[in-house]
Amino acid sequence: MTATAEQPASTAIGTEPVLSVRDLVKHFPITSRGVIRRKIGDIHAVCGVSFDLYPRETLGLVGESGCGKSTTGRTVLQLQPATSGSVVFQGQELTDKSSKQMRSVRRDLQIVFQDPYASLNPRMTVNDIVAEPLRIHGLHDKHSGDKMRELFRLVGLNPEHGNRYPHEFSGGQRQRIGIARALALEPKALILDEPVSALDVSIQAGVVNLLEELQDRLGLAYLFIAHDLSVVRHIADRVAVMYLGKIVELADRPELFDRPAHPYTQALMSAIPIPDPVKERERRRIVIRGDVPSPASPPSGCRFRTRCPKFANQLSEGERERCVEEEPALIERGQGHPAACHYAAVEKVL
Repeated sequence: MTATAEQPASTAIGTEPVLSVRDLVKHFPITSRGVIRRKIGDIHAVCGVSFDLYPRETLGLVGESGCGKSTTGRTVLQLQPATSGSVVFQGQELTDKSSKQMRSVRRDLQIVFQDPYASLNPRMTVNDIVAEPLRIHGLHDKHSGDKMRELFRLVGLNPEHGNRYPHEFSGGQRQRIGIARALALEPKALILDEPVSALDVSIQAGVVNLLEELQDRLGLAYLFIAHDLSVVRHIADRVAVMYLGKIVELADRPELFDRPAHPYTQALMSAIPIPDPVKERERRRIVIRGDVPSPASPPSGCRFRTRCPKFANQLSEGERERCVEEEPALIERGQGHPAACHYAAVEKVL
């Protein structure tokens, strides 16, 4: 058995995934205006997403704003019920569980939200915020104070500041409080919903390094949702690239950054700044023109074709017709890893 894009080389042979998502779909209904509201369509937020997350692994889920990344994470956790598909966490199917049944699951599967300003209750001290999961699950006791102090030290905060309120902390410190809250129940996996996008660049590195240290120390698995490929390149073991509700490319991190095969991935990578000014001036930019199509009415066939530089400039009429009529499957076509493009071709971008 050899390592593949589905099972990375970093995982032990025979290791079962901690989280398996298959054909996940999440649609939001569009209703008419007026006194009597009728359903007139759907927002296709997530459309058939599949991936595995292994113990101690970080899977990066990247793409433009509005591509369905955060909706995928929330649907995996059943904060939003799935329209269809399967989510299996530690051998348990989550999509058919009630809210009450999900409570026990959430001890092992937690989320860190994007905005550290909005995700913390401003009327609670940070001690109470971090201890709240213990109270909800009936685990709060006389030893909880010691646990709070340990959690604060674990995320790099002073335990003596536990009686302060969220507004007395900086953005980076607030995100560390959110991470401490997520760790209070000793979970096996974290869904990190753009955890550094609201922070200054100088603060992002500290939080990313903290997440890596916690993963090594606690054996956590991360689903790391982000739009910044530079951050994902630093932390992820594997990367799934998402466009308009679908995963269009999936590979180990070195393979994806060295050998991107999907035109959308190549365009995203061409926008990553290079610190060397000479190389930055000489590199070829791949420009995506046009707006992202409406998820209420996605294009037929390949969803990226309306903005694809290859479709516009390199394909024959017959090849373009295939892109219009036939949806490309996420499979390996000789490029070394799965890509959802009929004419996927590896191109060095960075």
